[in-house]
Amino acid sequence: MSDDANDTDKPASSGRKPLTLKRNVAAGTVKQSFSRGRTKFVVVEKKRKRVLGKAAPEGNEATGEAATPEAEVKSDTAAKARALGLSEAEFLAREAAVEKAKAEAASREERTRIEAAERAKREQEEKDQLIAERKKREEEERQAVEAAERAAAEAAAEADVKASRPRVDRTPTVETPPGPDAALEKFGGRIKKKRVEQKPATRNRSEPKRRQGKLTIANILDGDEGQRQRSLASMRRAREREKERRLTGGAGDRDKVMREVVVPESITVQELANRMTERARDVVQFLMKEGDMKRPEDVLDADTAELIVEEFGHRVRRVAESDVEEGFLDEDDTEESLQPRSPVVTIMGHVDHGKTSLLDALRSTDVAAGEAGGITQHIGAYQVKLKSGDKITFLDTPGHAAFSSMRLRGAQATDIVVLVVAADDSVMPQTIEAISHAKAAGAPIIVAVNKMDKEGANSTKVLNDLLQYEVLTESVGGDVQAIEVSALKKTGLDDLVEAITLQAEVLELQANPDREAEGVVVESQIAKGRGPVATLLVKRGTLKRSDIVVAGTAWGKVRALMDERGQQLKEAGPSLPVEILGLNGAPEPGEPFAVVENEARAREITEYRERRSRQSDAGSSPSAVASLEQMMASLQEKNISEVTLVVKADVQGSAEAIKQAVEKLGNEEVRARVIQSTAGGITESDILLARSSNSPVIGFNVRASKQARELAEREGVEIRYYAIIYDLLDDIKAVLEGMLAPELRETFLGNAEALEIFNISKLGKIAGGRVTEGVVRRGSKVRLLRDDVVIHEGELSTLRRFKDEVKEVNAGQECGMGFLNYHDLQKGDRIECFDVTEIERKL
Repeated sequence: MSDDANDTDKPASSGRKPLTLKRNVAAGTVKQSFSRGRTKFVVVEKKRKRVLGKAAPEGNEATGEAATPEAEVKSDTAAKARALGLSEAEFLAREAAVEKAKAEAASREERTRIEAAERAKREQEEKDQLIAERKKREEEERQAVEAAERAAAEAAAEADVKASRPRVDRTPTVETPPGPDAALEKFGGRIKKKRVEQKPATRNRSEPKRRQGKLTIANILDGDEGQRQRSLASMRRAREREKERRLTGGAGDRDKVMREVVVPESITVQELANRMTERARDVVQFLMKEGDMKRPEDVLDADTAELIVEEFGHRVRRVAESDVEEGFLDEDDTEESLQPRSPVVTIMGHVDHGKTSLLDALRSTDVAAGEAGGITQHIGAYQVKLKSGDKITFLDTPGHAAFSSMRLRGAQATDIVVLVVAADDSVMPQTIEAISHAKAAGAPIIVAVNKMDKEGANSTKVLNDLLQYEVLTESVGGDVQAIEVSALKKTGLDDLVEAITLQAEVLELQANPDREAEGVVVESQIAKGRGPVATLLVKRGTLKRSDIVVAGTAWGKVRALMDERGQQLKEAGPSLPVEILGLNGAPEPGEPFAVVENEARAREITEYRERRSRQSDAGSSPSAVASLEQMMASLQEKNISEVTLVVKADVQGSAEAIKQAVEKLGNEEVRARVIQSTAGGITESDILLARSSNSPVIGFNVRASKQARELAEREGVEIRYYAIIYDLLDDIKAVLEGMLAPELRETFLGNAEALEIFNISKLGKIAGGRVTEGVVRRGSKVRLLRDDVVIHEGELSTLRRFKDEVKEVNAGQECGMGFLNYHDLQKGDRIECFDVTEIERKL
């Protein structure tokens, strides 16, 4: 292929030049070669960059006057401010803040760059120093090897000289007289002589052998190696031994390196040796001398490890296993770095008092219509933008009694609590509980008296009832704001928002956005197709994509950030609730989360938390019985009837609430136990677990997969679906009540006295007596009393009057009575007749 793009005057052999008005490109031709000897010329163009001049500023066309730069800047500022809905002063203040932030970011980048340069310089100096030391060691080794090689060469030369020295022949020689040709040879002539065949020379026994200088087995056995020179393999081995001696420090010419050894609460022998840079067998030998037989994989406690480290001459630094969490949550920020943030408001109150409907009115959406039964069953986090431009983050908590832990988490993560009380229902149990949570969290309370549009609404009664729980509103001289609202008619909402804004200004809420994010987990779930999804509330810092987040025992890199409307976000600042994807599991709601520097740090923290969780679970259920009282208690506990359940819910908070509510049911005879409560759909592993434990599977707002349903049908495992927690708890309660033993209630019927005892061959002994009180019925329960002592309790099998069998005999009449499987009757015995009624018990 050839390129002739610079020769533009020569026409191409093939191809056409493009038709242009002005040649602003450099054209040329390129020859392309193909198979079978085909060629083709194509035209190539190289576009030149066209530089366009800046347009002159336009002036005032009407007057012909040029616009001044100050006027243009002012008009642009005013236009931008109007576009953003701000005044010029606010716009200029915002621009100044942006410029200040950019300057700070630039200074941080410059500082980071300088630190990186200094660190790189230090690393390069250390690297150069290591290279110089290595070169010095190599030079010393080379000189030593050369000296050894010279010595070996000198020894070999001496051996060669001795071997090549002429041997003195001790045998007498006979001189032969010179021949006729001797004179000619003497004067330089050459006479052709007859070739004489010579015999091979014979070797004397004392003469050294030809292979004397080489190493043979015979030489080794004889020990005669005085004339043998050193081989190259031997030199190579000596060089390797010298290098190994220098690396291991076996020569003893260097001082022992003192190291600072980190000793945790438990460590293996091998790991301790590695940290000391000692051999594990040396540590094992030291322990054997101390009388402790250990292997390298055995675990040592901290005291023993400290003794070993000190014995080997190193310094010890004791650390605890919990030290891995140090620095996970940083300390408070400085006052200079704090900036105003939006308030976090939690809506709390009794069930069905209109909390979600009130939040709907503020958000102008209909969230309550999507809730099963019209009640909230998990925490919802939303951010509302007001007409003034301010933002408020709302947390909607459930009001049902089973969701007490959710209300507690909502109160802990909030700045302000809005207590919703229905005007027609006044204070209820969950209202009292919400007040307790708010006071425990130290959050200020704003009372919202809802449902003021209903008949019989009495806000004065609500405020008076709140006085019993130390909630003093402004109408009675307190500092708690009380607002009358109607979520249905959307009245009083502006007053409520104004009260929230006023309370937020009093609190002076601030946070530092220029740092790693920290916050709290609001909710978590396992979403199909997305994996673990966690709802987080950022308290301070900024959460970004690809950040490594640790929350409880779960960690992962943030793959996606979404708000409550499902819109993707690049980052989330303080007081903003977001959903994140990328965790390796669903964290427990209420757990604090933070961003860490790398995956190794995240894995270290989560592994420690998992170990601590396993240890606490193992410690909470000891297998050994320590005393006789504990043994008796465990024997009594075995008589308790138990219902085991496998619970799967849509979110982790709901699963936790169901577990707590179900386990509160029962008494000393029956109880319910949840063996697994997780978030996500029902899978085959859940069915197998339920089959092995003989438990039903409870699905709360989730469904089973096709494979799980087929497996459940084959294994006979029952799957029950629920959408409202009321129904779930009612069914579990009914099952537990059915397991209760019924209550036996006795009904007195009458008394009879045995006047005579008759012995009948086929029936045995029959008591003939008179009914003294009430009535005696056949088939009823009887007690036989002798001297006012119960000696038998059984059933009346035979009741006769004269010779006829009768059902009952009234007072004052005589009859014959026979007992089932009992014949020890005597004259004068008193017979008490009664019925037993079974009554179902309730929890």
